[in-house]
Amino acid sequence: MVGKVSLETQFILSICAIVLKGRWKDILKSKVGNNVTSAAINQVLFQLSLYGYGPSLSWELYKWVESVPNYKHSLQSSWTMVHILTMHRHFKIAQNLIEKITHKDFLSSPSVLNALVSTNCDPDVNSHVLSWLVISYANLRMTQDAIQVFEQMRVHGFKPHLHACTVILNSLVKERSTHMVWKLYKKMVRLGVVANIHVYNVLVHACCKSGEVDTVEKVLGEMEFNGVAPDRFTYNTLIALYCKKGMHYEALSVQDRMERSGVSPDIITYNSLIYGFCREGRMREALSLFKEIKDATPNLVTYTTLIDGYCRVNDLKEALRLREAMEAKGLYPSVVTYNSIIRKLCEEGRIRDANRILNEMSDKNVEPDSITCNTLINAYSKIGDMKSAMKVKNKMLEAGLKLNQFTFKALIHGFCKVQDLESAKELLFGMLDVGFSPGYCTYSWLVDEYCNQGNEEAIIKLLDEFNERGLCLDVSVYRALIRRFCKQENIDYAQRIFDLMLGKGISGDSVIYTSMAYAYWKMGKVNVASEFLNEMYKRRLMITMKIYRCLNASFAGDDSILGFFWSHLAERGLISKSILKDMEHLKLPDKLTSG
Repeated sequence: MVGKVSLETQFILSICAIVLKGRWKDILKSKVGNNVTSAAINQVLFQLSLYGYGPSLSWELYKWVESVPNYKHSLQSSWTMVHILTMHRHFKIAQNLIEKITHKDFLSSPSVLNALVSTNCDPDVNSHVLSWLVISYANLRMTQDAIQVFEQMRVHGFKPHLHACTVILNSLVKERSTHMVWKLYKKMVRLGVVANIHVYNVLVHACCKSGEVDTVEKVLGEMEFNGVAPDRFTYNTLIALYCKKGMHYEALSVQDRMERSGVSPDIITYNSLIYGFCREGRMREALSLFKEIKDATPNLVTYTTLIDGYCRVNDLKEALRLREAMEAKGLYPSVVTYNSIIRKLCEEGRIRDANRILNEMSDKNVEPDSITCNTLINAYSKIGDMKSAMKVKNKMLEAGLKLNQFTFKALIHGFCKVQDLESAKELLFGMLDVGFSPGYCTYSWLVDEYCNQGNEEAIIKLLDEFNERGLCLDVSVYRALIRRFCKQENIDYAQRIFDLMLGKGISGDSVIYTSMAYAYWKMGKVNVASEFLNEMYKRRLMITMKIYRCLNASFAGDDSILGFFWSHLAERGLISKSILKDMEHLKLPDKLTSG
């Protein structure tokens, strides 16, 4: 064994000698070349780095040997090269190499990382390398891999770079995994990471995404405690959050604090504040703020926000005046601007004018998007012009735009309105084919129209058609149909669908059992209603606030009957104490109003 080790060492040293003499091609000679493996190169790279030449010889060999036919660097040899470069502070080249091997090799596995980390005992070097690995994975949107690498750093006690912390936290914010942001940040603090303005800005941004006002106040308090002053991004994100929550006083207070701290508001600041007022229809304040803009130039977003705001408060004249003012300043409407105007024209029934705007978009090479097309489809469907609605739908597909739930719902509603139930049915099947789940309203339109035609049997046949087309029915389909038949007081068909559902081995939920029980209760068939309530109790299907609100809304004129019904359910233990309290709170304003 000793002899074998000695031979290996001699072989490694002989390759080192060849490299030092510059006779690279000798490595390929048969006596040497046959024994050149990635394991051997790994040792040679390390040995060369000890000769006082820095990383240059190792790096030259690493690149040169890549050109040798049938040779491929192992993960270990690449890792060794990264460490050599990092030890000699050639950070940029080392980071580029990490990015390269991240694409090729599965590095985030705990067992692989443990093995690689154990080959180098320098914690500073390991912190650098693993931080770059976190950044590389996060930039590739491989967030879970980035988290796994971070966890290995935590296990080994390596402190990640602040840039790595910023990048991974930002990736989680983009994925809307805000709960993970806070978990990871706490772990970073335990590792000794002291947040800088970039990390804090990501945390503030996370609060904005999730609408957490209380949490953002804590972040600001921590910033102040650690002596980190907010910058323009911090202030703008705070203003955006407060505007999103309708907290205008707080948003304006942040602007004031921003100016007092020597940070000038930019157009993003003003756009957020204007948007906050516009979304609540407070156009006087929005316009006043627009006129107060200083040291910033209103842009397309500014004008589009105001135009949309005026359209929402039914002031199309002012919206169109602003559009002219915008164009006079050399700013031309985008598809978002046009969508606001088209939506308002369609709401007013001015579809001809909306089409005129559509032609203008074409002349100015502004491509309509899904919102443009859906707005027109909805407008045509509402007036029963299904030929025009389908024409827009076909143009939408030709332009490479995908139909979404709104498209299908608008068309189904339109075809139900003109009593073309076959076309409505085909669109329903198409909707399910592409993976959309029709809601209660969609099924309601079909049930209502078939009932109006006295053709309830068609709904029963519809369930068979689903099966014939290989479409899997879940409880949501049965729920929607049962609810609507109960609303129509057509309990016989509701019962038939309920029985079909059970026959398919699908268990009903709280909504289905409550709907059936109330329908029978209202008809005076209390014994049958009790059977449904007994089954609910047996299966622990409880009443939620959502069910309470929905049933009250569906049967708004049945106050006295509903009152007895809810009291009966409470006596049966189908409503928890907390829900009963919420129900009482909900009733209180009504009592005060009626009093």
